[in-house]
Amino acid sequence: MSTREAFIAVNRFGLGARPGELRSAAADPAGWIERQLASQADVPSALSGFPRSRDTILQFQAARKAAKKSKDKSGVKMLRKKYRQAYLDEAAARTQTQIDTTQPVTERLVAFWSNHFTVSVRKPLLRGVVGAFEREAIRPHVTGRFADMLRAVVRHPAMLVYLDNAQSIGPNSKAGRRRKRGLNENLAREILELHTLGVDGGYTQTDVREFAKILTGWSVAGGRVQSPDGFTFRKAAHEPGQKTLLGRRFLEAGVREGEDALAMLAKHPSTARHVATKLVRHFAADAPPERLVSHLAQVFLDTGGDMRAVMGALVRSPEVWAAPLPKVKTPNEFVVSVLRATGFRDEPKKLIGALRLLGQLPYAAPSPAGWPDEAVKWVGPAAMMQRAEFSMALGRRLKGKLAADALLMETVGPVVSEATKLAVARAPSRAEAIATVFASPEFQRR
Repeated sequence: MSTREAFIAVNRFGLGARPGELRSAAADPAGWIERQLASQADVPSALSGFPRSRDTILQFQAARKAAKKSKDKSGVKMLRKKYRQAYLDEAAARTQTQIDTTQPVTERLVAFWSNHFTVSVRKPLLRGVVGAFEREAIRPHVTGRFADMLRAVVRHPAMLVYLDNAQSIGPNSKAGRRRKRGLNENLAREILELHTLGVDGGYTQTDVREFAKILTGWSVAGGRVQSPDGFTFRKAAHEPGQKTLLGRRFLEAGVREGEDALAMLAKHPSTARHVATKLVRHFAADAPPERLVSHLAQVFLDTGGDMRAVMGALVRSPEVWAAPLPKVKTPNEFVVSVLRATGFRDEPKKLIGALRLLGQLPYAAPSPAGWPDEAVKWVGPAAMMQRAEFSMALGRRLKGKLAADALLMETVGPVVSEATKLAVARAPSRAEAIATVFASPEFQRR
């Protein structure tokens, strides 16, 4: 019999049990996680054929330039339509990757950090590059150094566009004096509030403004600029003079000011605590245990933000193994776990349609804060009814292919209650029995 610890490993650190996965993890649940943490987060083959952000940006810039010259916007409109379809295709491929992966711990970490550093297609300009952002700025660093991921994220064209830094101009810069355009504080504020220090991390509005000045000039490369990653520093837009951030003076040094500021933020104690809190909330409990938060924050500081070391400390902490069902699955986690359990494959359009219906389209978080990570945000009556309807619809399609009692044991067997066993056994049809497995409290939680 698979153990409770295997259930925790496969569901809370992974993405839900595929057939046989609970048994394979049962011999050494912590080792099952740690072996995946030790592997390289390569781009899965299903995602490797999509274009780089740099290529997409150059294509769009060329179309916009041609439209301005000819006063014909049809080319730009065609590209926007193309990027919308590309977004849907990549969103479906990313979700299917989560369903098919044999490295679910890695894919969960990619999703976690992509949500922490949210860019969203709620800003339509980003439809062509949100997937590339995850591949280029997030995936290579999920078990590396936090400082490297932070730098890659802030330099990425998707983030610079999403939080408006590409248009931020120092008021006293050469470009600012000529164009009479000013500072945009969005990126600076969200880096401090969401990505590093946290809302209670000890910064002030003055720090936000000073950091925004430091980041002026960080922008997206145009066609004339040779840039392999789409980043460029526009010296003419950079605010001149000394700046002070968190009490530290930054002498005028162009792009190096931003590099040094990000390095400082990446190793700040408030950043360590903010990141530790989010990790513990995601992997342990909606109300993060203080001892575990403090422990992970100290590991973060001691290792210079080595995320493999931090995750290793989390895996070896007793708190994450103490209770099997503290977290409610998000809609994406629910759909992925259902399809991992059944091996059912659907058309990409229907897969994305299911996620839209349940309220969590990939790469479409409602704000820079990302998708919420607490049960209260996902368990309203309407949301639960939608999950039940999804479960029933899938149960009807699978009724001739799956036995509900076997499905129950392969997915939630180590933690299933007698009440759930009885409900599945007494279901009036095979379709309803399968739906009852998916709708059970044990399957809805991780």
